[in-house]
Amino acid sequence: MRILMVLESEFPPDTRVENEISALLDAGHTVEIACFTKSNRPLKESKNGYVIYRKKISEFIHKTSVGSLKFPFYFNFWRKFLKRLIKTYGYDAIHIHDLPLAKVGYEIKKKFDISLTIDLHENWPGLLKISTHTQTFLGKILSSNKRWEAYEKNILKKANNIIVVVEESKNRIIDLGIKADKIHIVSNTLNTFEFQESEQKGNPDYTTLYYAGAINKHRGIQTAIEAIPYIAKEIPNIRLWLVGKGSYVNTLKNQVEQLGIKDKVNFMGWKPLKEVAEYLSQSDIALIPHLRSDHTDSTIPHKLFQYMYIQKPILASDCIPLKRIIEETKSGLCFENNNAKDFADKAIRLIKESKILTDMNLAKSSVIEKYNWNVDKQRLVKIYS
Repeated sequence: MRILMVLESEFPPDTRVENEISALLDAGHTVEIACFTKSNRPLKESKNGYVIYRKKISEFIHKTSVGSLKFPFYFNFWRKFLKRLIKTYGYDAIHIHDLPLAKVGYEIKKKFDISLTIDLHENWPGLLKISTHTQTFLGKILSSNKRWEAYEKNILKKANNIIVVVEESKNRIIDLGIKADKIHIVSNTLNTFEFQESEQKGNPDYTTLYYAGAINKHRGIQTAIEAIPYIAKEIPNIRLWLVGKGSYVNTLKNQVEQLGIKDKVNFMGWKPLKEVAEYLSQSDIALIPHLRSDHTDSTIPHKLFQYMYIQKPILASDCIPLKRIIEETKSGLCFENNNAKDFADKAIRLIKESKILTDMNLAKSSVIEKYNWNVDKQRLVKIYS
């Protein structure tokens, strides 16, 4: 089949999308990508057996995406772009990444009589509930959560296939009245063939807590920072490494300053995957401190499987999918989300008793046998077979 994937971001990088492209190419399909660019990336680029088509987007049009259900500018940008591609190159299927452009995907499906797959990386209405930009007065006017919930329920019924990342998300979609047989779980698991373990070892003079990923409020890193003074009373050599970037970095730096723990918290910034693996190898405990919400109770982060594979004990909040998998694989402990004291108590226990509390051999074997991309890609390929 000739498949057009659509994602509203700069591309690459995107580990999940790149894994999906590779799986479909290996299965004999043709995959091409439509995305925007705000920089000077080429408008057409051949890469690793597929083609990327980009369209320059203005800052104004990009900002109108938050109000796309009320104003036509953002959807019109994509309508023109995608219709031109399909008329020029022809496709058998359109694969929309995430909810917002599903409506445009459905219009394309009807007009050109092709298959529509909606790939839900996130619980989009749940994410908007907790996103900083939708909590302002203007944000609430432009991006009504009730509108997005109604939009999701209506548009998902019109897709041929829906992809979700975890079984809790599938159950949520079924509760919307969507037929279970067109919902497929293709999780954010680890491509063990691509992930390179590092041989670097940690510094025995420190006990290192480690987080890698986006740095936004709902990631809960503020809970980890607040817990550091509690932990330091029993483990004076504690330190926290934060690898990544995001809108909440300056707020967290101010929090560190106010707590007087600048010597214990290191902001590393964004790092390429090779360096991420190196920092992880040097750490003692790996963190996923997400705040619980409708969003985090129905998604799963890719980093969980990296942590399990490299056999680092995990300290995570009690989001439903995280708790389920961590308890199943005995890969760590869960604390009550947004509770710094419980975080500190669990961190101290894990640091002192990780060999008793965890079975990291089981955690790694769980990735090798079950939670890996080689398993999940078969579900993706089956959709298009």
